[in-house]
Amino acid sequence: MKTTRSSCSQSSPLANSKHESAAAVQCTQQTPHRNQQGQFNPEETMKLTNWPKSAEAARSHRNLMRSFCRPGSSGKVRPDFPYGMNSPGSCGLEDGAGSLAAVSTKGRLETPERRHLDLPTDWRVSPGILTCKLSAKVHPAAMACAQVPFSFPVVHFLIFVFVTSTIIHLQQRIVKLQPLTEKELQMIQMSSPNPASTEMQRNGQLQGMFTINSIGRLGNQMGEYATLFALARMNGRLAFIPAAMHNALAPIFRISLPVLHSHTDRRIPWQNYHLNDWMEERYRHIPGNFVRLTGYPCSWTFYHHLRPEILKEFTLHDHVREEAQAFLRGLRVNGSQPSTFVGVHVRRGDYVHVMPKVWKGVVADRGYLEKALDRFRARYSSPVFVVTSNGMAWCRENIDASRGDVVFAGNGIEGSPAKDFALLTQCNHTVMTIGTFGIWAAYLAGGDTIYLANYTLPDSPFLKIFKPEAAFLPEWVGIPADLSPLLKH
Repeated sequence: MKTTRSSCSQSSPLANSKHESAAAVQCTQQTPHRNQQGQFNPEETMKLTNWPKSAEAARSHRNLMRSFCRPGSSGKVRPDFPYGMNSPGSCGLEDGAGSLAAVSTKGRLETPERRHLDLPTDWRVSPGILTCKLSAKVHPAAMACAQVPFSFPVVHFLIFVFVTSTIIHLQQRIVKLQPLTEKELQMIQMSSPNPASTEMQRNGQLQGMFTINSIGRLGNQMGEYATLFALARMNGRLAFIPAAMHNALAPIFRISLPVLHSHTDRRIPWQNYHLNDWMEERYRHIPGNFVRLTGYPCSWTFYHHLRPEILKEFTLHDHVREEAQAFLRGLRVNGSQPSTFVGVHVRRGDYVHVMPKVWKGVVADRGYLEKALDRFRARYSSPVFVVTSNGMAWCRENIDASRGDVVFAGNGIEGSPAKDFALLTQCNHTVMTIGTFGIWAAYLAGGDTIYLANYTLPDSPFLKIFKPEAAFLPEWVGIPADLSPLLKH
């Protein structure tokens, strides 16, 4: 790259009198070039020429200078300024109130320094060129000059584009949030594969819709889905699930309820209707055409009368089921293939602390699990126990595997529960502790189920939101928990 350099000094005709004696301009001349990427070379400067010829022109140029400054952005430079602050030989702008900063790290000063200059007397701007007039207070070599890559009208144009795009975006958001018309609502209901939509088409009536909140992890989501499925049928309404629920359940199960996408969901005039975790007579006649069910419903009392359909909804995808069955086929008990598989789910995690501190309850201990496994050993010949948990380390330390009939199979990954859940459902029988994950595994597996019973004190606030008789099927067998750790405190 070829350059030509020359040094010059001149006095500004507009310099303040108090600076005239020492306010000489130091400048260099250099042919401007761009590098291969089309960017300015920070070592190239422009000739300092075209000083304002009048006070009016000077004011115009000072206004132009201010247009390149960002008010209140102390110590920062516009990101599109060609040579950023603290780059070698850079010119830096600090704010729009007349205070500018000049920085040089080109080695002309021993350390990077910043000098605040007075705009009216120390800076001048000519069209397209930023020129710097340095007083005696600042080392002349501390400032190089850069070409400004755009003009004042371009800044206005960019502001106009930003404001216009913001207004258009807000208008689109407002349109999306406008309530759906009756015709649009009817079209949504017509699109449902639910058998009730056929009846609606036949009589031309607007039947209304039910949905439900999508909260909690897998067991909660399954309970909410099954409750929505049953109550919508019971009330003669169509059922739609939120997109979040579909994302949680569809990768594992062959669910059939249609999805209500979020942008449509927000435009429907829902009425929230809270549910307890047990069936009540009033839930057979829920008022309103567009109802969002809320709460953590999971009780079999909502949906057990539809058990065949619920089991169909929660049919595992083929690849999920086959992976679980392949694992079970490979198990051996003392060298022989077992004929009876017992899934064991041990809920720990947050419950270890929440149960005693919040709900006056306990989680399953070593004694409970020994009793539960011994009951199956006494009833079935050579069973194998497939253990899953979100606390597998605790299980390995507290479940006796010396007989060779216990397999610690779970991965304990709460964010990816499909593998553990599939293993449990493909077993013949279930040992569970507490929690909806174990309840649903036992419900889908069928067979014999043993659960932890009476795991809270009689005055536990947990019993206000949870009824054991509504959570565990009557044919399941409970083993009372040891509450002595709670009584000691």
